[in-house]
Amino acid sequence: MKKLYGYLIAGLGLIGMFLSSSAGQQIVPFFSGINKNFILYPSLVLVGLGIVILIVTGQSSGGKIKQVEKEVPIYQGTGKKRKIIGYRIED
Repeated sequence: MKKLYGYLIAGLGLIGMFLSSSAGQQIVPFFSGINKNFILYPSLVLVGLGIVILIVTGQSSGGKIKQVEKEVPIYQGTGKKRKIIGYRIED
């Protein structure tokens, strides 16, 4: 859920960056009277904030499952005819 906020904030920043461009000002003429820098700089801040939120929420350990014990395969045969017949827990 927290990643959703990061995506939304970064998306709003990207929309603002588009509206500060000349193509965006032609589509929405309301923004043509406003200086481009007044739209561009807050939009860049929003994109940066969204990216920071995504990075911070991506580092949480909730989504990853860690293997408690390391399993080592047990092989039978040699060379190309070698097959895994089981796994052993390594101490």
